[in-house]
Amino acid sequence: MAAEDPATRRVQVAEHPRLLKLKEMFNSKFGSTPKFYVRAPGRVNIIGEHIDYCGYSVLPMAVEQDMLIAVGPVKTQTLQLANTDPLYPDFSTTANNICIDKTQPLWHNYFLCGFKGIQEHFGLTQLPGMNCLVDGNIPPSSGLSSSSALVCCAGLVTLTVLGMRLSKVELAEICAKSERYIGTEGGGMDQSISFLAEEGTAKLIEFSPLRATDVKLPSGAVFVIANSCVEMNKAATSHFNVRVMECRLAAKVLAKHKGLQWDKVLRLEEVQSELGISLEEMLLVTEDALHAEPYSREEICKCLGISLEELRTQILSPNTQGELTFKLYQRAKHVYSEAARVLQFKQVCEAAPDNAVQLLGELMNQSHRSCRDMYECSCPELDQLVDICRKFGAKGSRLTGAGWGGCTVSLVPADTLSSFLASVHEAYYQGNMSRLAREKHSLFATKPGGRQWRQRFSVLWSGLVEHFIPRAWLQGRVASHSMGKEPFGDKSNCSLLDVTTAVVGLYQTKTERDIL
Repeated sequence: MAAEDPATRRVQVAEHPRLLKLKEMFNSKFGSTPKFYVRAPGRVNIIGEHIDYCGYSVLPMAVEQDMLIAVGPVKTQTLQLANTDPLYPDFSTTANNICIDKTQPLWHNYFLCGFKGIQEHFGLTQLPGMNCLVDGNIPPSSGLSSSSALVCCAGLVTLTVLGMRLSKVELAEICAKSERYIGTEGGGMDQSISFLAEEGTAKLIEFSPLRATDVKLPSGAVFVIANSCVEMNKAATSHFNVRVMECRLAAKVLAKHKGLQWDKVLRLEEVQSELGISLEEMLLVTEDALHAEPYSREEICKCLGISLEELRTQILSPNTQGELTFKLYQRAKHVYSEAARVLQFKQVCEAAPDNAVQLLGELMNQSHRSCRDMYECSCPELDQLVDICRKFGAKGSRLTGAGWGGCTVSLVPADTLSSFLASVHEAYYQGNMSRLAREKHSLFATKPGGRQWRQRFSVLWSGLVEHFIPRAWLQGRVASHSMGKEPFGDKSNCSLLDVTTAVVGLYQTKTERDIL
């Protein structure tokens, strides 16, 4: 068993209006009571955009908004999914024949990604069915990682139903890999922060191996999330994957230029690691080796000494094979400079100088300029919103998430928060009815797992297998799984799971925590 597998706590459904409502809706929908609930938060990436899939560290934190799933295992092998939001239709399939259509990034496919990821990790062919009711309050396509939160929830749901155990790191890695079933070539930041976040701190997330380090943010300032109200589903277009492929091609061309074994290189970080030089020196290598004009497919093939067919089938992803040109210089320059900004951000937080907020804000401003000009993942509305936030007192403001829409994150002095929110509301949302209708969930201050959220949501979060998973049911699941027997029967009279003797837990930590 892994050292940090998730733990559980007991809660009373009646004490939590959202849970109680979800329980009642579940009963109305499926004619039974949920056995347990699982929750995963959204996240905001403070700095480090589009570099996780290049192998570099990122600096996100969890937010209050989340995905919550009520679950009831069933005796059949049918997987039934429903959503509290009527915009998302019901879905049903057999648990042993999961098919994910990459051309249709429908909401249920993200659940199927997490489900299939756990199934394949354990090499299972016969899985039990379940009824699941999903309730999410993360604005969709906003850059706050609603899709990844659903994948993480689904992975945890499946793990719990199976009576299996995995560490938080293992779960994060499985969910990061399985989200690629939907067709996006992400790097793992979203899933990692969902499982590894802690109250009161942001996290420096590093990869290969996956690990998380606390980053204490400066006092006297808060982060404000503002939604541009431009929706962008990265699985529905090729924008995101084109950037991933441009970075991959840049890594290979840089490796070839420096005499490395380029065909084995996939990520820009690998080039730096092989050369053993600093990020600043990699920027000089980029200036020397790459040109600013877009590369044609033919030029890339000439640089690497390969055919067009080899480029198409061995390097490019399926939904980028039709691209005619690639910007390698701009993408590499963004990645290496952004990776340096992440480390500088962490260093400022650690040193905590008197002007820390000013320094961190400037790094965020530099990040947005790079995302806008070098990575070209902004949009006019995001740029307008960033300008508004800076105008009304933000020390730093930038797009967060994949971009092309979604949210900005701004660093705002705490003593000016009220006036800042009022000014941004008036300047960006007030005169636009579409934006104004969504403004309640579009403009808010947050901090990493802040204690004020605990008062609001009490002990509901993180695993909450507590009140909802009977002890005998869980013990029976583990025993029957190992013996190959039918795991489900009448468990209506089982005693409740004791928090200190959890068989399966969700998000174990060394101390009791409420938010991931």
